[in-house]
Amino acid sequence: MSESSNNHLKTLNFNVGVLGHVDSGKTSLARALSSTASTAAFDKNPQSRERGITLDLGFSSFTVDLPEHLIETEGQKYDSLQFTLVDCPGHASLIRTIIGGAQIIDLMMLVVDVVKGVQTQTAECLLIGELTCHCLVVVLNKTDMLPANKRQSAVEKMTKRLHKTLEHTRFKDCPVIAVAAKPGGPEAADTVEPQGVPELIELLKSQTYLPHRDPGGALLLAVDHCFSIRGQGTVMTGTILQGSLAVNDTVEIPALKVTKKVKSVQMFRKPVTGAMQGDRVGVCVTQFDPKLLERGVVCTPGSLHTLHAALISVRKIGYFKGTLATRAKFHITVGHETVMAKVAFLGLPGPETAEPPADSQPCPMDTPFSFEREYVHQDEYVVGLKEAGAGADPEQWALLEFERPVTCPSLCLVIGSKLDTDIHANACRLAFQGRLLEGFEEKSYAETSLPSLRIYKTKHKEGQVERVTDDYTVIGRSLFKKETNLQLFVGLKVKLSTGEAGIIEGGFGQSGKFKIRIPEGLKPETKQLLSSSTKKKGKGGKGEPVKEEEPKTDSQPINIHLRFKRYVFDPHKKMVQS
Repeated sequence: MSESSNNHLKTLNFNVGVLGHVDSGKTSLARALSSTASTAAFDKNPQSRERGITLDLGFSSFTVDLPEHLIETEGQKYDSLQFTLVDCPGHASLIRTIIGGAQIIDLMMLVVDVVKGVQTQTAECLLIGELTCHCLVVVLNKTDMLPANKRQSAVEKMTKRLHKTLEHTRFKDCPVIAVAAKPGGPEAADTVEPQGVPELIELLKSQTYLPHRDPGGALLLAVDHCFSIRGQGTVMTGTILQGSLAVNDTVEIPALKVTKKVKSVQMFRKPVTGAMQGDRVGVCVTQFDPKLLERGVVCTPGSLHTLHAALISVRKIGYFKGTLATRAKFHITVGHETVMAKVAFLGLPGPETAEPPADSQPCPMDTPFSFEREYVHQDEYVVGLKEAGAGADPEQWALLEFERPVTCPSLCLVIGSKLDTDIHANACRLAFQGRLLEGFEEKSYAETSLPSLRIYKTKHKEGQVERVTDDYTVIGRSLFKKETNLQLFVGLKVKLSTGEAGIIEGGFGQSGKFKIRIPEGLKPETKQLLSSSTKKKGKGGKGEPVKEEEPKTDSQPINIHLRFKRYVFDPHKKMVQS
């Protein structure tokens, strides 16, 4: 969405995320697309030579004539269409790149090795695609590796299998096309012509639409390269994820806590006065050492926060096999960073945590977190009982405590994964997704912020009645250890298994026994039970310890139940009873 200062024709930039298994041929496909486009499509376009191809930094781009269906677009005058291919090298960075750039990926291109088919990483790519984009084109690459006489049937078989895989995703019935980006493999001579690439370009053109771009809001620019030009300054190239940017704006590099003034902006190698969401830009600033920032984010001053911990809404990714346990560590991808964090799960108490009705829809992920509400601490993420006909998982949240601070925008997408799982193991490593709802910026958040979280654990202790003192008092045992400070428990309510309610009055002797007052008095049948089970103590001889009396084996002891809750982050560890 760029307009250079000297001409009124515009280039529409369309961002295509290129995903695929490590050796599916993504890079050769990007190269084949760029070179095919630059030679074939432009013989008739005088600007094509000058525009050239910018095969840079995992972003390669190529320009084609504007497809018919985009010529008449709401008053916008575009003369050409630029595809920017966001190639995602290596796996962990794939997750980072795609999640970081989710809001500006307009189309996903999933590259599948036609011989190997869908592999673990391919499935992960599909998941990331589902989280970030609504348009997909599947490219079956390396068709030259199939014997010529079986090629057609193998491609048809694989296409059918892919449609089956995709039928329960948002990419049902998406187009599948077969190509050979580099016939003969990586060692083949560069003169070998790619097969099927012109058809792929036509398919990509047919899938384009006018992307929604919003110039409003704070600037967020994902920088993927930084270098200096003598006499000019330092150029940061990247993609604007949100907001807009103009010459003379002041921008912040939050990781370094520095602000700089924008001296000039370039797009498509031409100077422009400004740019907005979705555009690929080169931004020139002065007096900045490019070595300090190879990749990272640049933003409107003060708009990004550096967080030590965060609260997120959370939803488990269905293909992840393990449980999501509290206190476990996950790789958390948030904004443009991936960092280890300790996770604690929380849900709603009581009837609110009941299974949602069968036709229930998953809760919206960006519902604000309320500090007024009470939440119950969970040992693990709770999954809805699908086989019982219940639908979505109950609404849940997670507290993330990062191993090092992260810089990110609010409400951004968060993905938790186990990237240390063996890459060749046939298991999905993406564990959960969510939205960042609240962040804690102080280093001392554990003392300053966490105590305001009303997250509690319920505790249940059980002891036995040892004997009756009178109709309103009993002595209990086995509820506390000998060394427990009983003063903390004085005044707490207990319930006998026979139904009476009581209150702990204090300790009795030195061995952890205690006195309970029964305000309503004991029931006659309780007294009966107690008197039958309490026999005379065995009298020990001289110097022998007095034995504890044993209740008769055939009589049922009367149990004492103590229930209370304790707020996880309460520094005083107070016990609370409703």
